[in-house]
Amino acid sequence: MIAGINGSEALILLVIILIVVGPDRLPRYAAQLGKFVRNVKTVLSDAQNKVRDELGPEGEEIPWDKLDPRQYDPRRIVRDAVMGDEAANGAKAAGGAVAGAAAIKVVKRDPDTPPPFDSEAT
Repeated sequence: MIAGINGSEALILLVIILIVVGPDRLPRYAAQLGKFVRNVKTVLSDAQNKVRDELGPEGEEIPWDKLDPRQYDPRRIVRDAVMGDEAANGAKAAGGAVAGAAAIKVVKRDPDTPPPFDSEAT
């Protein structure tokens, strides 16, 4: 199934498609969808083979799993960009958020002055 769709949602989508397309044209559209999916698989397979041929044996050494965009944590990327290299090294050594929190500077204010107020924040 499509990612993020459960069985009942898929059933509802199929009923809507059946109503919109109609039972007469549904087999033709299903066949066209099947051809499209097969063509996409073929194109992707050909592209993958071409990349392997172009890279040769050097392509086997590339750590493809490290280049997977799903592994990136946007919080870590922002923290590294804002805090700099020393915070990134400290975060790796201490295990992430704890080191990032330790790198935050605490500024003490005078107890006689009121805290800062941002009128646009509310």
